Amino acid sequence: MTERILNITNGDCAVAALAAAAMPGDPLPWRDILHEGPVPGGLDLAALSEVRARFIAERGWASLGPLQAEFAARDARLAGFRDYDRVRFWFEHDLYDQLQLLQLLDWFAGEDLGGTRLTLLCTDEYLGPSSADAIRQRLSAETAVAGAQLELARRAWAAFRQPTPEAWVALLRSDLTQLPFLEGAIRRTLEEYPHPRTGLSRTAFQALCLVAQGEDRFNDLFKEYQTTEERSFMGDLGFYGLLHTLAEGEWALLTIDRRTPAHLIDPEQRYGVTDQGREVLAGRASAGEQLARDRWIGGVHLRPDRYWTWDAATDTLSGMNA
Repeated sequence: MTERILNITNGDCAVAALAAAAMPGDPLPWRDILHEGPVPGGLDLAALSEVRARFIAERGWASLGPLQAEFAARDARLAGFRDYDRVRFWFEHDLYDQLQLLQLLDWFAGEDLGGTRLTLLCTDEYLGPSSADAIRQRLSAETAVAGAQLELARRAWAAFRQPTPEAWVALLRSDLTQLPFLEGAIRRTLEEYPHPRTGLSRTAFQALCLVAQGEDRFNDLFKEYQTTEERSFMGDLGFYGLLHTLAEGEWALLTIDRRTPAHLIDPEQRYGVTDQGREVLAGRASAGEQLARDRWIGGVHLRPDRYWTWDAATDTLSGMNA
């Protein structure tokens, strides 16, 4: 009898790549940008999916009703995993994928697997641009998901959803070898907290630097930004929204040549660095309060009167509390 396989992966591009490689089984794209917006603890999958759908809709990235239906259908298909002999996790090494993998492994850690096997294919190569032969060759790296991996994922997912970042930082002092790309994901998440001197996240700092160097058109700017990432994870919509955030308010760090909605990308949009932006880049001013306006990183809700900073050079977390 033919083995029934459920292939869970990060999104539609990966699904298309698996199809082109004629991988057997049914695809399930996870389709959530978990490094953007609230991922609070204390919610089951259905409740969290509702929170995620509302956030994505509020950003203008999709309409709420269809998105709620899509999440519900996705979750229902996941709950039907016992219809399959094997669940294959096809994921990459970057932050976007690693957070999705944590969510899924945490969910499976709480399930009775019955006769279904879980296997993992996770490498440092991106699925979307991979050739069919390269994807087929990945099968040689397939491994069974171990109980220790499920336990680590459960601990890490809970830490990511805590209302303060201390537990997420504490993971760096534990053994993470069961999930070899997790440490990089933790560190990259922490780099999205404001820097103690500039108040900028790593992404915001790179964006400002590139504009200051003359890379002022969105399409070119986004391409150059991607080269600054060891493990690219951010999509163009998230980056476009960040640039709009940097251009808002009395102390805007960027100028925009023409105002467009933050969810409708104008590839020819042009940017400039304000005097305040140059002060921040020079370390003579901080943008921490501006970038911490109603911002979420996992379960942590950053506000101007309550936010944390992260110094990647010294692995130091500092907190500000109202």
